[in-house]
This record gives sequence, C-alpha cells and structure tokens, in this order.
Amino acid sequence: MNQVSFNPFDPEFRKDPHPFYDKLRKVEPVHVTPIGFVVLTRYDDVVNTLRNNDFSRDIELNANLPESPTRKFKQENERSKSILNLDPPDHTRLRRLVSKSFTPSAIEKLRPRIQQLVDDSLANAKQTGRLELVEELAFPVPFQVISDLLAMPTDRGEELREWSQIITATLEPTTSVEDLEKGQIAIGKMRPYLDEIISHRRKHMSDDMLSSLISVEEQGEKLDNDELMSFVILLYIAGHETTVNLIGNSVHALLTHPEQLAMMRETGCTSNMVDELLRFNGPVQHTIRTPLVDVKYRVGQEDIEIEKGSLVLASLGAGNHDPSVFANPHALDFSRHNSNRHLAFSGGVHYCLGASLAKLETEVAVNTLVKTFSNIEVVETPEWRDRLTIRGVSKFELNVSW
Repeated sequence: MNQVSFNPFDPEFRKDPHPFYDKLRKVEPVHVTPIGFVVLTRYDDVVNTLRNNDFSRDIELNANLPESPTRKFKQENERSKSILNLDPPDHTRLRRLVSKSFTPSAIEKLRPRIQQLVDDSLANAKQTGRLELVEELAFPVPFQVISDLLAMPTDRGEELREWSQIITATLEPTTSVEDLEKGQIAIGKMRPYLDEIISHRRKHMSDDMLSSLISVEEQGEKLDNDELMSFVILLYIAGHETTVNLIGNSVHALLTHPEQLAMMRETGCTSNMVDELLRFNGPVQHTIRTPLVDVKYRVGQEDIEIEKGSLVLASLGAGNHDPSVFANPHALDFSRHNSNRHLAFSGGVHYCLGASLAKLETEVAVNTLVKTFSNIEVVETPEWRDRLTIRGVSKFELNVSW
C-alpha cells in the first residue's frame, strides 16, 4: 500500500487540502495518524459518524487524551461548556431553548434588513471602484445582523472582531497553550463587556434574541448564568465568523469560475447555488468526535477497528469532494442536482443552528455584488487564513465597475 500522511502543518495542505484528501480517500480512507487520531475522508463515513449516537462531541470527558499542558489548561479554565461540545441530553435541552429564534421563517423576515446592510456596504465601492471584500462586505454585514438579533451595540466592533478571531483560533486541533492563554484573555475582556449588557437587558427586556435567552423557559428549564454567557459568546462569534469566510470563499469561487458567475448574473443567486458554494469550499473543514464504544469502518474487505476514546477527525471538506457522491467534485457546478447533500454545516444533532441565517446572508451579499457590478477583477492574489478548521480569505482586494 502506498504511504500517505496527514500533515496539517504542510503549507501546500493549507493552501489546498483537496489533493491530499483525494489521495487519502483513495489509498487509506480511514487513516490512522502516527499520533493515534483517525482521519475520515469518505462522505458516508463522515455522515455516519456525525449521526451515530455512539460518538461523542465532548472530547474532554470521553476521549482518551494524554495529559498535556494544553489539556490541563482547558480543564482548569473552562467555566461552562459551549453547546458545541455537549452531548444529549444537555445539548438537546440548550438547543431546544434557543432553536425558535433560528427557524427558516424567522430568518427569512431578516431579508430586507440584510439587503439594506449589503447595499450600504457597497455604496463606497460604487464611488471608488475599489472593494476590500472582507473589510467592507463579508465582515460588516453578518456582524451587524447578529448584533441586531441580540440588540448589541456595535461601537466596539473592532475589539469584538479581534476577540472573536483569537477565540476561534482555540478551536484548531493544533492549538497550543499560548493560543489558549490568548483566548482566555480575550474571553476575560469580552465577559465584563457582555455582563454589563446582559445586566442592563434584564432590567429593560425587549423582543430581541438576548432578551429571549434571558427569559426563555420551557418545561421548567432555563439557562443558568454561565450557560447564558457561553451561549451569547458562541452566538456572537459563530453568528458572524463563519459567514465572513463563506462570503469570501464564495466570491473567490465565482471569480475563478466565470461560466458559473455568468449563470448567477443571469438567473440571480438561488438557494441551490449557495449550497453548491458551501459544498465547493465551505468555511468549516472538519469536526472532531470520539467513539463511546469500539467501532469499525469497512474498507474493501477489511474492517478497520477504532478503539473507544480515540480522536476521530471527520473531514467535512473531504466528504464534500467525494466523487462517489458528487460527480466531478472539484468543479463548481450550479446545475449539480444534489448540492444540498453537502456537509458544510456538519450533521446529526450538531447540525449548524444558524445554517438558514448564513445561507440567507450569503445569498443576498453575493447576489447583490454580482448584480451591481458588471465587472469584478482581483487586484492581487487573496490572502488565506492560516487555519486548518476555519478556511477563508483574510484579505481580498477587488476592482469593480458598473
């Protein structure tokens, strides 16, 4: 068997992981790395793992992790687990308490406001013919939308964005103690700011999402203070961070596929097109699980046995480019009939709560951009974030004209 490896530190992998995923999927689709964790690159393996109740998202509690400075730091500093890292029934309880705010019908009501924000964000580019996509469109629109939903002030937007980027860096599997310390400092700055807002909101309740989280009660259950703070931080960060990268990735994909760009200009951006953009280059590349029992994956005529407590990296990006599910997977194709089977929002009980919001924001932002400007040119090669989990452009300079 040919030797394959999974090296997230390889600059070529960071630049474009798909050639590496293709080789892994072909040669060793259930790849056990030298340090013991397992990488899954086949669509069916990823889906089955995400939907299987024999797998846990609570890595700290259920994985056989070696003692390390990183783990010790997490154990000593974690006040309340994010819903991202909880299993049922705790996950079910928290998700039920907030899910009503994220129904497709509730999100669709935001369309006029999102359109207004996108139009405002592109106003300067109409005058200057220049657009820094991330700074002027991809970041301010979703940031303002989640701020609106929570009725949060935006006067400290720059600080909040900086804190968000530092905190999301702690989600990387290669996170160091130094990264965690920086994340803890950022949370330490964010907490008193949010505490003040939450305290004020308790006395002045309204119809915003934060007020709903404070007052929500179902079957006698409420969020305690730590759960509320953890949830607000998650909503504030996840509510814009993922969509920032999705908008950037989507525009990059369109500009490198002119035929698909022309199709969007002709028909307008549809939900299916956003699904294909998510499949092609989604902002979240993988998620981690740990089996609660010994499990097996079938590869050819062989069963690959994975022990209880192992770390299993389910590659969403690789699954989205599995040729057994998506024909010609490395092509952006808006006529693809099954784009909605993508894994960009994960799956199972942890399917992204804000999926409808991210899709709507991207649909409106991308559609308005390509309809407003008949000519969009890349000034220089965009810069990509040096991350494994979150994939996206960090700087994207464009020339635009009517």
